[in-house]
Amino acid sequence: MYRSTIAKDIPALSAVLDESFVLVHMTGMRQGKAAFLKAVKNGTLNYSSAEHDSMEVTLHGDRATLIGKSRVHAVVFGGGWHTWRLEQDLQLIKKNGQWLITLSEAGTY
Repeated sequence: MYRSTIAKDIPALSAVLDESFVLVHMTGMRQGKAAFLKAVKNGTLNYSSAEHDSMEVTLHGDRATLIGKSRVHAVVFGGGWHTWRLEQDLQLIKKNGQWLITLSEAGTY
């Protein structure tokens, strides 16, 4: 997800997000898939790097939870460049043999 977001590779990013995808920003703002992709494409959400400190995956059949802790360098919603210590709590579902992200809840750690 981060690799595609940094590269602004919208087709690749779209391919890992389920149609039901929702991003819950650390402010509590909710963004659906189309709005998130648009914000990445137009630079409203502009990421330059993500260094991962940890990733913990729990499988539940065709569902999974991934808790990732990363240092993310980005400028969002017109602010200045900043490095955030972000924890992304992801919910995934396996469809047709592919894991898709349905929910991403961001917070800090």
